[in-house]
Amino acid sequence: MAQIGLFYGTDTGNTERTAKRIKELLEGKLGAGSVEMHEIYKKKSDDMAKYNLLVLGMPTWYDGELQGDWEEFIKEMEQIDFSGKKVAFFGLGDQYGYASYFCDALQVFGEIVEKNKGTLVGFWSVEGYEHDFSKAQRGDKFIGLALDVDNQDDLTEPRIQKWVEQIYGEFGL
Repeated sequence: MAQIGLFYGTDTGNTERTAKRIKELLEGKLGAGSVEMHEIYKKKSDDMAKYNLLVLGMPTWYDGELQGDWEEFIKEMEQIDFSGKKVAFFGLGDQYGYASYFCDALQVFGEIVEKNKGTLVGFWSVEGYEHDFSKAQRGDKFIGLALDVDNQDDLTEPRIQKWVEQIYGEFGL
């Protein structure tokens, strides 16, 4: 079985491209087949529960709206016992067009993981971002990697590379 379960939801393909890049970088360190990637569409709680290391990726739409497939997965996710599991989040958003809702979706699912006794890893500095507010922000950190491929695409690849190094260590690999 793969060591890491990577789950994502996407409408435009940006989150999927990001998930593929994260998988590629992690497998470069751990070997082929070490990361199993799943689109969240029509998944069940058992699909996610079998992993102790998880990477979850989701966009935030408009005024803090969840991507549709993730919204449908909330009830499934609430059933998972995350005890002993480490979970890293990455999210995509628009920090200029929706400056008061930047990557809010991360917090919705982060709360579920914490409520169900999971450990969040991969907190990411807010330095270099120009948003007004984010529910996913705790002090000077986001609860996961926040990306804005529309307005800061030149920073996307270096941020992903640095974050993957970070979660690799925080996963204890």
